[in-house]
Amino acid sequence: MKGSDSMIKIAIDAMGGDYLCQTTVPACMEAVKEYKDLELVLYGDEKQIKPLLTNSERITIVHTEKYVDMGEHNPVSYIRRNKDASLCMAMQSAHDGVAQAVVSAGPTQCVVCGAHLIIRKLHQIGRVGLCPIVPSYDKRGRLMLDVGANVELRPEHIRDLAYFATTISREILHVPNPRVGLLNIGTEPGKGREVDQETYKMLDEDPLINFYGNVETKDILTSPCDIFVTDGFTGNMVMKTVEGTAKTMGDMLKQEIKSSLGGIIGYLFMHKALKRFKKRLDSSEVGGAMIVGVPVPVVKAHGSSNAYAFKNAIGQARMMVETDLINKVIAKLPKKDEENEAL
Repeated sequence: MKGSDSMIKIAIDAMGGDYLCQTTVPACMEAVKEYKDLELVLYGDEKQIKPLLTNSERITIVHTEKYVDMGEHNPVSYIRRNKDASLCMAMQSAHDGVAQAVVSAGPTQCVVCGAHLIIRKLHQIGRVGLCPIVPSYDKRGRLMLDVGANVELRPEHIRDLAYFATTISREILHVPNPRVGLLNIGTEPGKGREVDQETYKMLDEDPLINFYGNVETKDILTSPCDIFVTDGFTGNMVMKTVEGTAKTMGDMLKQEIKSSLGGIIGYLFMHKALKRFKKRLDSSEVGGAMIVGVPVPVVKAHGSSNAYAFKNAIGQARMMVETDLINKVIAKLPKKDEENEAL
């Protein structure tokens, strides 16, 4: 946790994402302007970064021409063979204690593998997970994990992620006693696959988890739960369905407004309310998804992030450092005996 006069140093994968440094560099300049205790180290191609960096206050560049292509199909091999890639160098700086957090918009599996292989997974956690804050009807937001780090998870892995998310919900979303819901095809205890039924039993019997029960995906935006847990395959499809539905609803609304004079006139009276509506469903307001299960804050921004979204991802990582989130999570994790650690 930082002292009152110390700076928060964050490593930035400046070449990650669909737009490379065209997005990350403007975002970094906005971030240091907004947060006076922030120092950023940009890992990437100096020749491409420098022309965009019109204000280098509290921003330094560590040069490397190599970066992860968004279409990389073998993330484990790439991370192991390319230690001089911008993503790997940013992760290594966090592992070595040079930086206190990492932000990248690079390909999801490469960011997850980089966190796992370079920073290293916490021994108390069975699997690393990807955890975004999803919108909710009451405007407080909800945590959902895993949304893509693991295609399959065993019940004990989902339980471990629930432990991690419970502390995040308390510290970041300020929920005193977070309720955990298991995403399933029905609300009854016997619903779902065998793994879902086993997970339900494990969560229900764990005194450290405030288990709500099964939650159907149609109730995600209105559920009283504060945390949704599932495997990465299911979570990724649910998250992208929510994002796609929100975007399509916005496009349909624009289409209807423009289709008649009455709609255009009505927009003049309602544009502020519509702007607030869009903001409530906009993932760029959050910034990114947290990589949970590693001892350093790592935030994965969306590959197509604009500068505003990436700036918010930096702000999210800063908040995780400022609140000493990871150490608080570690302190709350149950201690595993040597036999369990060996499994």
